[in-house]
Amino acid sequence: MAASEDARGLALVAARAAADKKAEELLLLDVSDRLIITDCFVIASASNERQVGAIVEAVEEKMRAAGTKPVRREGTREGRWVLLDFVDVIVHVQHSDERAFYELERLWKDCPVIEFDHEGTGIEESAERHSEEGSQA
Repeated sequence: MAASEDARGLALVAARAAADKKAEELLLLDVSDRLIITDCFVIASASNERQVGAIVEAVEEKMRAAGTKPVRREGTREGRWVLLDFVDVIVHVQHSDERAFYELERLWKDCPVIEFDHEGTGIEESAERHSEEGSQA
């Protein structure tokens, strides 16, 4: 079962907000076949805690404008790995060091990637591309 269109749309809203704040290594995953608690992950990186905070604030602002707010927030005090739980979409904003250490994309390498075009709105799945990226790590 693929992620719902609503979840995909919200994931794109979150990704655009993160991209606007210069998030690095943006990755959107359809985890609906692996998890029953959510449909999509949005994973983003930042080089320092201040930027992590700015990305988190931007994501929350844009998601509220889209009609949703997080039911849970974790890690905001430390600013190293912030998790925003929007039920159908979970946003992970990680400091680059945490991103390299935990390698979430390796853990979820079998999940289809939701293509994200910073300029456009197209959605396209590419499990093969993500699997190739995971095997190169």
